[in-house]
Amino acid sequence: MFDVILRSAVVDDAKGISDVLQEIVTAGKRTKPSDESFAKEHYISHCGSIQCTVAVQGSQVLGFQALKLAVDGNTYGVTAGWGIIGTHIRPSAARMGIGRALFQETLLAARAAGLPAIDATIGAQNAEGLAYYAAMGFVDYRSHDGAMCKKYLLG
Repeated sequence: MFDVILRSAVVDDAKGISDVLQEIVTAGKRTKPSDESFAKEHYISHCGSIQCTVAVQGSQVLGFQALKLAVDGNTYGVTAGWGIIGTHIRPSAARMGIGRALFQETLLAARAAGLPAIDATIGAQNAEGLAYYAAMGFVDYRSHDGAMCKKYLLG
């Protein structure tokens, strides 16, 4: 993973994040297209955001990882006080070590925030996503509505 810079996402990254998500849609690995306002609202400026880290090469965002705080009644049914993680890498940038590097940054943020655990909710058909989180040390702990939930204990 040479000449890739990891840094906190800023509002100006919304287009790059949207482009990552669109490339994933085009590859048939995501069904929900996402524009710049979605990227800002759900990843960069989300009220529960702990950290959103982007992996940038030159001026192109290759991927990003978002960590949010789970609150009571969250969409995923995650225990309040845990982290909720989302990882998105351009298919054209797969297998470059970006996901592993992003997770190291996210772990630092999760520990600094005092989180006891992180949840990753992945579509049960997403073999790549399930394998990625398993490789990062996440373990299965529940499933629902076509999704597998994995957790990473921090303490």
